Amino acid sequence: MVTREYQTARQIIGPLVMVDGVEGITYGELTDIKLGSGELRRGRVLEVSGDKAVVQIFEGTSGLAPEDMSVKFLGKPQEVGVSEDMLGRVFDGSGRPIDKGPEIIPEKWVNINGNPMNPYARDYPNEFIQTGISTIDLLNTLVRGQKLPIFSASGLPHSRLAAQVARQAQTRKGGEKFAVIFAAMGITFEESEFFQADFRRTGAIERAVLFIN
Repeated sequence: MVTREYQTARQIIGPLVMVDGVEGITYGELTDIKLGSGELRRGRVLEVSGDKAVVQIFEGTSGLAPEDMSVKFLGKPQEVGVSEDMLGRVFDGSGRPIDKGPEIIPEKWVNINGNPMNPYARDYPNEFIQTGISTIDLLNTLVRGQKLPIFSASGLPHSRLAAQVARQAQTRKGGEKFAVIFAAMGITFEESEFFQADFRRTGAIERAVLFIN
């Protein structure tokens, strides 16, 4: 792993920082942004073109100034530590616990980008997952390894439907060990509280991992 540090930030636009004069930088690479005050913020490379890179700052760019910061490229992608102890827990988008529970001791670290999959070589998806909602089970059948799009309009109970699918989902074998990874992006505080309370009230949290951003 080779790290490189530059003080050549040229421009800040929204959550993005433009850095000039870079070399050997790759897409998705993690970065540490250090302010003159010593504060550190984390980011990642969104685009590389020649000797220029675009870095997204996770914590936002408020208070940043191009002339008063350095960008350190860490030479690795973003990773998350995984363990069976994650079951029943709630995490933020970076995999940090936000449920006031203890830190997870990872069994291994995995690249969040995953590996490219050859659709021709993958196992044929044929393991039926029962959601308990007849219109989905009969007309838009869900199988293991598949994503289920739910289209909705403002004011409709899509949050309740998503929570119902997540807590009722089970395999056809019934007693088989089965976990649900529930990821919610761009939701409101009220929706976040609803999902967590619903999973805990029904006991579904015991076989689920929640990622809420």
